[in-house]
Amino acid sequence: MNKQIAAARTKLHTSVISDVLDSFGNMQHAMLPNVRPLSDDSVIFGRARTGLYTPLYHADPGENPYAVELALIDDLQPEDVVVLACPQSDRICPWGELLSTAARARGAAGCVTDGLVRDIRFIREMGFPVFARGAVPLDSKGRGAMIKMDVPVECGGAAVKPGDWIFADLDGVVIIPSDLCEKVLEAAMSKVAAENAVREELAAGESLAKVFARHGVL
Repeated sequence: MNKQIAAARTKLHTSVISDVLDSFGNMQHAMLPNVRPLSDDSVIFGRARTGLYTPLYHADPGENPYAVELALIDDLQPEDVVVLACPQSDRICPWGELLSTAARARGAAGCVTDGLVRDIRFIREMGFPVFARGAVPLDSKGRGAMIKMDVPVECGGAAVKPGDWIFADLDGVVIIPSDLCEKVLEAAMSKVAAENAVREELAAGESLAKVFARHGVL
């Protein structure tokens, strides 16, 4: 699978994977368009490790509000993607530079959240791929906390289960169910090859209608 992961990151993109998932009857696979990369060249492909957040309106003295979050980060394996599902709030910022540093050290492939992030400049400098709904300088302490890890969640309007595969690039974020991943990758590679042929013919001046009739690819 490692060779497939490397090939997918360099040769595939979310649009072709989305088309393949459609062809398999899986139409609800994309996160909302407001989940965006911090850097335009970011590409993520890896297994989902999920975290579920709840809003808070106080911080209890002596309580560690980061306990579940720390457990998730410390348990990350190579090629894992942190997927953090947050309530729709402009107060909850579950991700920043230090978590990015720890996740990268464990070989994680990136982070996707429908919450907010901070420390964008530092995350960009380290080159760790992060997709989020926006940015804010607020700490999550007293505003939100992860209450569950490795559970099914809804993130960015899409259902994500632990072990599903996440592919994200400048066009957005798609979720590949774990039981479909190998079939999707194989079909996506074939579609990319067909698209390359179509691109060459269109660039040479062939009519779009004729090229579509010949290849069935658009």
